[in-house]
Amino acid sequence: MKIYLTAILALFFISGLFSQNPVNVIVIGAHPDDADIRAGGTAIKYAKAGHNVLFVSLTNGDAGHHEKGGGALARIRRAEAREAGKRFGVEYVVLDNHDGELMPTLEIRKEVIRLIRNWKADVVLGPRPNDYHPDHRNAAILVQDAAYMVIVPNVASDVPPLEKNPVFLYVEDRFQKPYPFQPDIAVDITDEFEQKIYGIAAHESQMFEWLPWTGGRLEQVPETEEARMKWLADWRKPNISDKTRQSLVKWYGPEKAANIKVAEAFEICEYGRRPSDEEIRRLFPFFE
Repeated sequence: MKIYLTAILALFFISGLFSQNPVNVIVIGAHPDDADIRAGGTAIKYAKAGHNVLFVSLTNGDAGHHEKGGGALARIRRAEAREAGKRFGVEYVVLDNHDGELMPTLEIRKEVIRLIRNWKADVVLGPRPNDYHPDHRNAAILVQDAAYMVIVPNVASDVPPLEKNPVFLYVEDRFQKPYPFQPDIAVDITDEFEQKIYGIAAHESQMFEWLPWTGGRLEQVPETEEARMKWLADWRKPNISDKTRQSLVKWYGPEKAANIKVAEAFEICEYGRRPSDEEIRRLFPFFE
């Protein structure tokens, strides 16, 4: 019996369910599905290992459709986010700000500060301020403006400040000006990619309606669920750039990096804590 119990406890420890020092991660996007697309695979890795992940959408998504809108669409997108959270194994919060109208106001900045504090975040992920969508740009400003302020006691004083500033990271994008994305950290999500696609697919109004419509390929969306999953995987599989491949070599070693098929990359934001490589390995306990 003692041997059996020891084996069970060992399994819990290995899976992360018995972890004494879980990492608290918050991924902030402008819309329901932003966090999922940019960091979904990494979130799955954290969740499977027993760490805590929160996805936040700063708007309710009530403008993101060509046929629906307003409160009805917001309710659809909240329901999709709830389902996506279950599929990813994360908590999901959708704030009630209008889609397409997000501004970096003091009120919303304080909301972001409170969310980061209440989650006791070690790592905060969000977009860079270079983007085609004003909501994405303003979401980035809100996250940047919350950095440092999360440790200031007299700001949003109804929630206790964090003892130390989290590590703030940018999620990957394709924009080149004023400077291209720098993959300081790269995470192998090859084994998590199928689940990531399943999670993203919960946002049906976006993946199979709105975004294909804006891209002029709504007629290409398959009818069956199996075909849709394959179509979505082909569309959403990120390309591994030469710089990201170099980052994978740094964190995984050349032999393993050569076999990584899908990865997510992150850039260190200078407004948060400046982590050493040793701290990055602690916060991203996936690297060998």
